[in-house]
Amino acid sequence: MNEKEYSPFTPGSPVPVDLFVGRSGQIKEVIRYINQTTSGKQENIFLTGDRGIGKSSLAAFIKQYVSDQHNILAIHVFLGRAKTLEELVRQVFDQLLKASKGQKWFDNIVKFFGKHIQQVGLFGISVNFSPHEKDLKKVVSNFPEALYNLIDKIKNEKNALFIALDDINGLADKVEFANWYKSFVDEVATRYKNFPVSVMLIGLPEKKDRLAILQPSLMRIFRVVEIEKLSDKEVEDFFVKAFTQADIYINSDALKLMVKYSSGLPLLMQEIGDATFWAESDEVVAKKDALKGIVSAAERIGKKYLDPKVYRALRSERYRSILRKLGEPLSRYFTKAQVESRLNDNEKGVFHNFLKRLRDLGIIESDLERGRGAYRFINELYPVYIWLESELYSKEK
Repeated sequence: MNEKEYSPFTPGSPVPVDLFVGRSGQIKEVIRYINQTTSGKQENIFLTGDRGIGKSSLAAFIKQYVSDQHNILAIHVFLGRAKTLEELVRQVFDQLLKASKGQKWFDNIVKFFGKHIQQVGLFGISVNFSPHEKDLKKVVSNFPEALYNLIDKIKNEKNALFIALDDINGLADKVEFANWYKSFVDEVATRYKNFPVSVMLIGLPEKKDRLAILQPSLMRIFRVVEIEKLSDKEVEDFFVKAFTQADIYINSDALKLMVKYSSGLPLLMQEIGDATFWAESDEVVAKKDALKGIVSAAERIGKKYLDPKVYRALRSERYRSILRKLGEPLSRYFTKAQVESRLNDNEKGVFHNFLKRLRDLGIIESDLERGRGAYRFINELYPVYIWLESELYSKEK
């Protein structure tokens, strides 16, 4: 086999559009709302779901779809580092400028942006929206008018504008953002008869709830679209499609294992797929390769998510010792009574608080189907990592 050059999986990034699977119901719903903007109606969508559920991948797919199939100018703006309204607005117009580069209407856009365009790179191959701070504050205050004037420059070429504002979790805690967005929608509704723009905010469920507290009337304007875990069949389709793209066959035993430990979460699917891709060596993914990949992915996931959330948060040695016993035996499910039977008196004294901390951190949840006092880990890889840490600790001793 030739040495591998690249993996078809992209851990930490949205799934490539050509590997996207599932979500047909949510896709149809969102596109239905977006299409209404082509008749001049402004739409507001809130795409929400748990961390790692695939919100960004869905947004990337929708952006590409409406751009290709509905002649809509679509941008996907990542706001994870944005802390101010000025930065939000600057990134929106920066992406609109970049999306227009090389298009028929680019000269019109250049005139619109005027002196605020900065040519960067060799021979000016890239452009940035770089207004002075005073001018940027004006754009924030007059955001609806600025968008309306920009749309006027492209109306002969594009039917509407779609803006996906991704990872608003930092901004969603600010009352300034909640009030600004409500003012934006109100001004559009009262001032413009024709405003072909759809905006989709993307964030965690608790951030949606936070906005509702900061500005109680804000959430009434949104079409809320919630996404759930993928089905086993959809996860299976994803792995088969990705490995086929790399000319690698995956056997049924390996596939079942990878589907099980992915827990329907795109974040885990990407990590497991990537780790397994590098583990196999003969263009066939066998069960042993999948097991290697799952263990490797569990280590990655644990270091990225469990270490900061749990191991650094649970500083008490009693908590740490309970956590180690939680990994014995390796299972996604456990009951309070089972674990308690393995604890000493000191550990039993803090066990109730320990379980509460894990629930608050989003590591475990009550398993109502299995009865009172039953719990399960949010995904299959968490117990694998805890088990690995337990094994490492016992060897070090």
